[in-house]
Amino acid sequence: MDKRKMLQIELSRPERKQVEELLSGGVQPVRAVIRALVLRQMDQGRTTVKAAAGVGISAKATWGIGKRYQEGRLDAAIYDAPRPGQKPLFDTEQGQRIIAMVCRLPPAGRACRSVRLIAQEAVKRKVVEHVGPETVRILLQSHDLKPWREKMWCVAQLDQEYIRRIEDVLALYEKALSEEEPVVCIDENPVVLHRDIRAPKPAIPGRVARRDYEYKRCGTANVFCGVEPKAGWHFPKPTATRSAVELADYLVEILARYPEVRTIHLVMDNLNTHARKSLVKRYGEKLGGLLWNRFTAHYTPKHGCWLNQAEIEVSLLSRQCLGQRRIGDLPALCGEVHAWERRINQNRTTIDREFTRKQARRKMHYSITRARY
Repeated sequence: MDKRKMLQIELSRPERKQVEELLSGGVQPVRAVIRALVLRQMDQGRTTVKAAAGVGISAKATWGIGKRYQEGRLDAAIYDAPRPGQKPLFDTEQGQRIIAMVCRLPPAGRACRSVRLIAQEAVKRKVVEHVGPETVRILLQSHDLKPWREKMWCVAQLDQEYIRRIEDVLALYEKALSEEEPVVCIDENPVVLHRDIRAPKPAIPGRVARRDYEYKRCGTANVFCGVEPKAGWHFPKPTATRSAVELADYLVEILARYPEVRTIHLVMDNLNTHARKSLVKRYGEKLGGLLWNRFTAHYTPKHGCWLNQAEIEVSLLSRQCLGQRRIGDLPALCGEVHAWERRINQNRTTIDREFTRKQARRKMHYSITRARY
């Protein structure tokens, strides 16, 4: 008769309690749970074969669990003994020297450090005798370092002027939609004009569309992007340049859309043309001043143009209208942009920005008292 079938297990009362506590809940290793189930079934009188079938493991593994219990009691049967593991390739000091090396600028001729380059440099600088890329990867992961990545720094200095402007713009966005005081955001989007040398071929069943790699450069253009976010009105305008004169004409077109409002809250970034002088240069001191007085200007902080919701308008135009296709001249650009404008205004696509002043204070770690309101 197979000795594995004759193995007898009888747990003591404290051991049964320990097994039940282990199986009752909490995070436990899968191996420990399986072994505890095996011991409980064998304690209930089941043979190793039946216990193995009930848990879903082999009879040999079940017999081994029971044997370890007989030789070393409960903890020896459920938990694995500590394993010494492989000797580390380098000590803590050497690891810190590698991390310090990674935090410096990459060597000449390299844009960034890869794990393979870090391993080679560590050996070259005699930090360690030998090390592989995988060991370096694990070291970097333990320090949450990714030297091949770079993140754009949006907020250079959180001073009082930055706080004042961010509070002003976000307070404006938090107001309810008003027909008497609409909120309009404007920005510019440069466009590079390209013309196909050879006509592209449209898609047919079984073959994607094709276009030749060769193209002709036809200069640049500009698209003024304006949006009333909560109302869903979009008014882009392609122009040859983004000069002060072009901007002045664009602002007059915005005024024509709101002839009877009390004021238009105009959100802009800090471009030098975004000022009263553009209207004065185009229409003279008296008329230009009167036109500018119909606006209430709100400027985003320096290095804070992401607060301008016209940036989202620019993204919509770039993805939905311009895409990766080639547009060769300003009239063609005007036709495409105006067709997109008609469609998006028919749908009344609104922009729902939920970033509030409260969230800004928590995210950027500043207090309103610092703004000296």
